[in-house]
Amino acid sequence: MRTLIDILGWSGSGLIILAYALTLIQNRKYLDYGKYLNLLGGLLIAINCYYYNAIPPFVTNLLWSVIATLTLYKSRNKKEKCNKAQCLS
Repeated sequence: MRTLIDILGWSGSGLIILAYALTLIQNRKYLDYGKYLNLLGGLLIAINCYYYNAIPPFVTNLLWSVIATLTLYKSRNKKEKCNKAQCLS
């Protein structure tokens, strides 16, 4: 079980680093992927931290995932409103 938790933690770290790298590319197409990578990466690290009873980084990564979720929700609402109004941006 410990090995699985370690793999999840390292995978989460890799996903967050990948998400950051995608933001540096500054391509709108990749920014949407980065939001999902941040969400999943934060959750995986939070699972790892919870398992090892590391509460401060657990809370930090849980909040990281909440922020990513809110950002995804906001961008979806913006796209839906834009589609209804037939925006060009």
